[in-house]
Amino acid sequence: MAYFANAAALLIQFAFGAIVLLFLLRMLAEAVRADFYNPICQFLYRSTNPVLTPLKRIIPNFRRINIAALLLAWIAEVVKNLLLYAMVGLRPAAPGLLLLGLADLLDFLAYLYLFMIFVWALLSFVSLDARHPLTPLLGRLVDPVLRPLRRLLPAPGGLDLSPAVAILAILVLQALIVQPLLTLGQRLLV
Repeated sequence: MAYFANAAALLIQFAFGAIVLLFLLRMLAEAVRADFYNPICQFLYRSTNPVLTPLKRIIPNFRRINIAALLLAWIAEVVKNLLLYAMVGLRPAAPGLLLLGLADLLDFLAYLYLFMIFVWALLSFVSLDARHPLTPLLGRLVDPVLRPLRRLLPAPGGLDLSPAVAILAILVLQALIVQPLLTLGQRLLV
């Protein structure tokens, strides 16, 4: 029976991870003003518009941040945690569940940026067609993180150290912010 529970937990995590990814990428694409005509952006908009369009009438954007997409990603994390705890027969308390959802969302965002920065750094070593839809979108998404670091860091021999420093900074922030939130959220579950 534990095998079925493990498989169900894996499916729940995958499904809700895909939902969170869609809404976070939509929020980030809007925040960095990614090219609307990029096929990847078109997919993001088409797949999230049925849910976000009615919500955006109620929940306005804050500057360039799509609060409705962020809220839906957080709700998806909360529901995922609720389902996972329900599978093992636990009834978590609402404050702990809400805080765990926030911590999981921040953790997901940190890992997303780690992955994007790592891929961006790898792409700088290979010759990928600049017209490929992934290249300009990824560049726009990681630029707000890397640009301030590029101004501060020297480039010895033309080597851009900003991706390595950004990855290290994200890992430190994850240890200082996400981990304490996860610990506090787990304490509040009972």
